[in-house]
Amino acid sequence: MAESAQRSYERIYAIVRRIPRGRVATYGQVATLAGLPGHARQVGYALHALSEGSGVPWHRVINAQGRVSPRAAPGWDDVQRQLLEREGVFLGHSGRVSLERYRWNPRTRRISPALAP
Repeated sequence: MAESAQRSYERIYAIVRRIPRGRVATYGQVATLAGLPGHARQVGYALHALSEGSGVPWHRVINAQGRVSPRAAPGWDDVQRQLLEREGVFLGHSGRVSLERYRWNPRTRRISPALAP
């Protein structure tokens, strides 16, 4: 991976680690907070690149419609739903998380690239 992409991924991971239990953020929200506005897909790529046991709570990131995004590997969207429900984040009958209720609202708008790990 190129050094600049690695730095972007680390900024993304730093933001995702800040999402508290019982809250969610959208891919676009994470991208903006990481100083990468308009790069929601890059957040998805970064989360996909995580190794098992990374400690990054990837399951707290959902799409802008409040839904769990489909995964290439079967079953992972169910895992994400179960992890969210264990934290008290429930998907309604429509399969959506209420962003009004569960969206994380950090005090800081974005992380400074200099502060990222």
